[in-house]
Amino acid sequence: MRVIALVGFVLLLVGSLAGCGNPDNADTLPGPGQIVRLSDSEIKGLDPQKISDLSSLRIAADQFEGLTRLNASGEEEPGLAESWSVSDDGLRWTFQLRDGLRFSDEIGFNATLFPQIWNRLQVAETASPTKALFDNITSVSANGEASVIVTLQSPAPYLPVLLAHPAMAALPLHRIAQAGDKWTSERPMVTSGPYRLTAWQLNDHARMTRNPQWHDAPAPTANIIWKPMDDGLSAMRLILAGGADVAADYPASRHQWLKENHPGLAHSVPYLGSYYFAFNVRKPPFDDIRVRTALSMAVERQWIAGKVIGIDNIPAWNLLPPDLTGGISAKPVWASWPRERRLTAARDLLQEAGYGPSNPLEFEIRFNSSSEHRRVSVALAAMWKPINVKARLFNSEAALHFAALRTHDFALARSGWIADLPAAENFLTVHQTANGSGNYSGYDNPAYDAIVAQAIATADPDRRDALMRQADEMLIDDMPILPLYFYVTRSLVSKRTAGWQDNISNVHPSRTLRISK
Repeated sequence: MRVIALVGFVLLLVGSLAGCGNPDNADTLPGPGQIVRLSDSEIKGLDPQKISDLSSLRIAADQFEGLTRLNASGEEEPGLAESWSVSDDGLRWTFQLRDGLRFSDEIGFNATLFPQIWNRLQVAETASPTKALFDNITSVSANGEASVIVTLQSPAPYLPVLLAHPAMAALPLHRIAQAGDKWTSERPMVTSGPYRLTAWQLNDHARMTRNPQWHDAPAPTANIIWKPMDDGLSAMRLILAGGADVAADYPASRHQWLKENHPGLAHSVPYLGSYYFAFNVRKPPFDDIRVRTALSMAVERQWIAGKVIGIDNIPAWNLLPPDLTGGISAKPVWASWPRERRLTAARDLLQEAGYGPSNPLEFEIRFNSSSEHRRVSVALAAMWKPINVKARLFNSEAALHFAALRTHDFALARSGWIADLPAAENFLTVHQTANGSGNYSGYDNPAYDAIVAQAIATADPDRRDALMRQADEMLIDDMPILPLYFYVTRSLVSKRTAGWQDNISNVHPSRTLRISK
């Protein structure tokens, strides 16, 4: 009854907002010509080369198009380039542009624009937070007016996905040259993609309308409204009340309730992320692989993913998400053993390492502030009690937590990785010796480093994938990290919104969404 009353109150509130003193409110509600999307934070900036937060990047991707773009499935497709080819060694990519490309202000552009875009990304004045993503690119050049050539240091089959990033999109350098940083204040903004920003009211909404000069067929929805909503519960209530069409998040605690009461509304989808704890292998007790393996054996991953987290996460014994390995996930041989057999083997390993009832293994589990991290840490400590392990909990806020990881001030600490790209190396290079302080565990295996390096240098996709899987298996054999589950994304999508396709990259361009009839 309280839920019904709450939804009724929100419906009343939405109706009141539509008719209150601000005449713009009615224009920011779902309607026949517009979709309202809720982001999890306010836009931080509008220049695609000067942003890195997800909310800003989504707005940028709606407005600016590069040589490639991502479709509703999160996969690369032709953008401003109609086709591309790659040399046998995988180092030289040639992109053929479409004819008659123009910005929204009707100013035309050609291949000579893209070396300038690349140069602007590189210079210190731009101070791009995403510059490092493109470190594998050695040059961008124009071959006449119709072809763009991208040269790499090492093969990168994922390059078409990378070039869909807004930082490498076609930017109106003619406007930037005239207006400087104020170019993003112009309304409508000059853009190269399907939409252009026509209004932005801070902490309220951003309105985008179709770009009439875009090369493709007009986007199916004339207007897109983005609203910041950093509270997942408030976002859920607004969706249920009909005040928005899409929400970027909702509370994990409401997952089952939504599935039971609003089937089809909640989308919980595997993501490009691995949740794990890092062992500090630089010093005892976790410099001993027997200790690390024993603890891993005693963990009930299905129970943690299904009961402790409870939002359809996939249990993990390895680092790489299944979608990056062709559905082949590395598992230790003991992963399929019954629990009692695993516990017996774990006790034996600890006894070999010098630990037992008279000399229990004791250490601290460090985690950053979050109810999810606390629940997982409590569960781990409980699972290790039957093998004579005494684990204490230590909680700190995120900045202090990750500072401790970088300075190696921990024994076992909550960690994890969400990739920038759907590429295995984005996960595996984190654990190379060369990653320095970012290699939290201190894992140092020259053979692992060599396999990852060999995989990165390999142009053949099948051979490359096989080497990446081999590195993943080696990492799990050595167990410098304790994988628990793969991340999922949570979204709410109203029934009137069509075109949404769940995907591992959590990419949902506004141009692919339409209002169902």
